[in-house]
Order: sequence, then C-alpha cells, then structure tokens
Amino acid sequence: MTSSRPHGIGPSLPALPARHTGRRRDRHGRGPRGPILPWQLPGWRTRADRFDDLLLDAVERLEERWERELAGVQVAVEDVPPSDPAPWEHRAIALGRYYPGDRAAGLRPRIIVYRRPVESRAIDHEDLGDLVLVALVEQVAAMLGRSPEEIDPDAR
Repeated sequence: MTSSRPHGIGPSLPALPARHTGRRRDRHGRGPRGPILPWQLPGWRTRADRFDDLLLDAVERLEERWERELAGVQVAVEDVPPSDPAPWEHRAIALGRYYPGDRAAGLRPRIIVYRRPVESRAIDHEDLGDLVLVALVEQVAAMLGRSPEEIDPDAR
C-alpha cells in the first residue's frame, strides 16, 4: 500500500460519501424551477393569452353583423392606457381607445382594448368576456358614430 502521508502521522480520516449527481433536495424553495403544468394543458396559458382569445371572440361576434364596416380596422391589446389621456377623454381610466386612420400617412383605423383595466373590473371569467365585448362595442360605436346598443344590443 502506497500513501502520500507517512504511516501513523495525523488522524485517520473516514472516506467521504459519494456525492449524488441527480436532483438534490430543495430545502428552501430555491431548487430547480419549471412549469407546474405542461404547455399542452389549458391551465398553462397566461392571462394575456386568455384575454386575447376573448377579444378575438368578441371581434368575430361583431364581424358577423358589421363585416364591411370593420374591414381594414386593426384591433389590438395593450396592458395599460398611456398616462396622458387625450383632451376629449374623461378622467376615468379608459377601457379602450379608437384611433382614426390617416390615409395620407398610411395608417389604418385602430381600436385598442386595455387588458389590465378590463381585468380589474371583472368578477370572474364570464364577466371578463362580457366586459371585453362591452369595451370593444363602445369603441366600434365611436368609430361608426352610432350608439353601443345599435352595434350589439345584447352587450351588457
């Protein structure tokens, strides 16, 4: 037996246990993180994704009746309205905004629905769908110069 240390000098040390190379115990919640749900399950989708789906459903609903008038109109989602409201807007937080198009500048008309203000007013998922529709109907009514009841009588 060959050793680098002379025999009998210093205490003999026990052999160190082999380190595990697999997953280690997560003692304080700082371990490897990953999705709890796989991406294939519906719970994996973010709130923004679900909001986008609700807005698309509302647009499709309005296009059934107003397809010609809505042709060429961009509908978009932003998280929050800008901090500087337009002079004609009330002081209340806007749920949506209509920007008229400018043919000379090549800008199409645009309707924007603000996700966070709409979500904060919703009680549940069904109510959120109704509020998305109401916000969209109000902006389409402003664009067409009609009342919201005329655009969609069933929107509450």
